[in-house]
Amino acid sequence: MSVLATLDRYLQQSQPDHLEQLKHWLRIPSVSAEPLCSGEVRKSAQWVANALRGQGFQCEMIETSGPPLVYAESPPVPGRPVALVYGHYDVQPPDPLDKWISPAFEPTERDGNLYARGATDDKGQVFTHVLGAAAWAGTAQSLPLQVKFLIEGEEEVGSSQLAATLPAIKDRLSADVIVISDSSQYGAGQPAITYGLRGIAYYELRLHGPKQDLHSGSFGGAVHNPAIALSRLISQMIDQQGRIQLPNFYDSVKPLAESEREMWRGLGFDDQQFANQLGVSGLQGEVGYSTLERRWARPTLDVNGLMGGYQGEGGKTIIPSWAAAKLSFRLVPNQSPEAVTVQLKQFLAEHAPVGLRVELIEMHGGSGVVVDPDSPYMAAASQAIADSFGKSPVLIREGGSIPIVARMVEATGADVLLLGWGLEDDGAHSPNEKFCIADFYRGIRASAHLWHYLAQVSS
Repeated sequence: MSVLATLDRYLQQSQPDHLEQLKHWLRIPSVSAEPLCSGEVRKSAQWVANALRGQGFQCEMIETSGPPLVYAESPPVPGRPVALVYGHYDVQPPDPLDKWISPAFEPTERDGNLYARGATDDKGQVFTHVLGAAAWAGTAQSLPLQVKFLIEGEEEVGSSQLAATLPAIKDRLSADVIVISDSSQYGAGQPAITYGLRGIAYYELRLHGPKQDLHSGSFGGAVHNPAIALSRLISQMIDQQGRIQLPNFYDSVKPLAESEREMWRGLGFDDQQFANQLGVSGLQGEVGYSTLERRWARPTLDVNGLMGGYQGEGGKTIIPSWAAAKLSFRLVPNQSPEAVTVQLKQFLAEHAPVGLRVELIEMHGGSGVVVDPDSPYMAAASQAIADSFGKSPVLIREGGSIPIVARMVEATGADVLLLGWGLEDDGAHSPNEKFCIADFYRGIRASAHLWHYLAQVSS
């Protein structure tokens, strides 16, 4: 029996156990954005560290001033490439809880899917690589190359501790290729390799007005209402054509290559089907670009939250003393969050409402990344995916962000493989997050095969 056939037989027999292991991990509410969950975040780190140790990896928890980094490695294999798997063990808050059909932290099987917070983002996906690498030991075979793991606990809030620790550990992270599964396939039954991610710049914008809430009858018309001023200020940031109005915002945006646009047109994307999937009557965005182009390769501005004024039942006639918004810019390669901060501050200085104090709080950010779609690592990944999913992957970009990726590439000089096993309707960051159980198994098999094909690439 061949090496790959031996792995496949083992993985088929191990499926029930693998699913139960994932369920155990998903029960840990490792919400990094919630300080009260800090103990559970550490518990999640300990769980995956123990799982790696149990599969024969040398593993340690690298302490930071926040959640620890979980680092593991298999023995070096001279003359072979080194692969570094990156992922995260923290998850998004489960709110709103009343929208979940089953409890967010009680993994539930339904219609061929596993429902739980973190199922696809990112515990389920990164765990496929833990199990895929472990399958070699499970079949009494040595991994044909060295595999390292770096699994962090702050990806959902910006990876600040990893960014701060990276200079001290970059030599340990030395690798030829970084493998990341924290994204999606192109569609059900159509696997994909992602060769580009957008970056992000995230802020909270606050407008401060009167020293306290005022009676809107007694004071309306005499002072600037912070909520109205904030609404106007945001509306001025983007025009009716979907163009962002920050000064010099597009100066570093590289035009899309016609070859890319042609490749994406060949994917057969259906705007109306996409709108129906989202439950909206139509789509909108920057004029002159297709929906895929706007989602994958054009910069955007979004309001992620609005705060201020009375939020309770019934009415309360006030002029709020303050109003605030959470803003995120998705950035394309060559844009930087630092440059956007300068542009945003200039915009706010030029458009500051009279009588109100503007406060801008920088939350987190990271640059985008585009990798070479013709690298030998891509070819190895394509073969592994075709083995497991029964179909060759298409090449896509991803509109989301993994802020630390660009920094890791800069620190290690490694190539990147972005291999998403999820689906667009998995509900990452939303209620009823899910992971297709069959894709979980296919991801494990693709990972196990990946190490075989990567080992054949010249280091």
